[in-house]
Amino acid sequence: MSISAAQVKELRDLTGAGMMDCKAALQETNGDMESAVDLLRKKGLAKAAKKAGRIAADGLIGLAVQGQKGVVVEVNSETDFVARNDLFQGLVKMIANVALAVGTDVEKIKAAKVGHLTIAEALADTIAKIGENMSLRRASTLSVGNGVMASYVHNSVEEGLGKIGVLVALESTGKADELKRFGRMVAMHVAASNPQAIDPSGLDPEVIRREKDVLSDKFKAQGKPANVIDKIVESGLKTFYKEVCLLDQAFIHEPDKNVAQAVRDLMTRDLKAED
Repeated sequence: MSISAAQVKELRDLTGAGMMDCKAALQETNGDMESAVDLLRKKGLAKAAKKAGRIAADGLIGLAVQGQKGVVVEVNSETDFVARNDLFQGLVKMIANVALAVGTDVEKIKAAKVGHLTIAEALADTIAKIGENMSLRRASTLSVGNGVMASYVHNSVEEGLGKIGVLVALESTGKADELKRFGRMVAMHVAASNPQAIDPSGLDPEVIRREKDVLSDKFKAQGKPANVIDKIVESGLKTFYKEVCLLDQAFIHEPDKNVAQAVRDLMTRDLKAED
C-alpha cells in the first residue's frame, strides 16, 4: 500500500527511528501505526514507545473551577488563528462555565441556555460571525470531597484558556494553600509528562499485554532463554510504568524523586506542621 510522508513523520515522532525504517515498518504493517511502533521496538530500532495521547487539533481548552469541582472542555476550530479571536475565547469560557453547571454530556451542554440562546445557537452565531467552522468536541470533570482542586493551563491565551488543561484533585485535611500549591505543581507535571494512568492498576490491560509482547519478542529474536526473558520482561515493565504512570514518573520539579515520593514528603511536612 502507499505510505504517505505524513505517516512516516508521525511514526518517526513517536519512536525516534530513522525515516526509512519507519517507512518499511508502515509498509510491513499495512499502515497500522500501533503495529508499526511495536515492530520497530521489537527490532530494537525505536528509542521509546511514546504515547500519542493528545489530539493535534486547533482551537482551545477551556477550564473552570468552582469550589471542589472543576471542568475542562475542548472546542475545536479550523485554524489556530481563531484561538486568538475574542469572540471565540468568550464562547469557550461560556461553554466551560455551562459544563460546570450541567455536566460533561456534550448534547446537554449544547442544549443549555445562556440568556436567550442555547450553547448550540451561540456556537452557530460565532461560526457565522468569524466565518470558520468550530465544534465542541468533549468535556471532562473532576471533583473532591474533602480536599482541594488545583489546575494548570499550558500555553495560556487568557485565564482558563489555552492548549492543554489539567485538573488535579487532592483528597486531604492538610493546609489548603499548601495543597493548592502542590496540586498546581502536579498539574504542570501532568501537562509536561502526559501520563496514561495514576498507577499500573489504571492502565488498559491491552496496553500492558502489548508491552509484554514487544519485550518478549524483542529478546526472543536475540536468542535469550525463556527464564531470562521472563525476568527481562518483568524489569522492562517496571521501566515502562516509570514512563507512563503518574506516581512512578520522575517529578519534573524534583527529578530525584518520583511523584509518589513527592506526595509522601508533602504529607510528612503537613503532619510535622500540625504537631
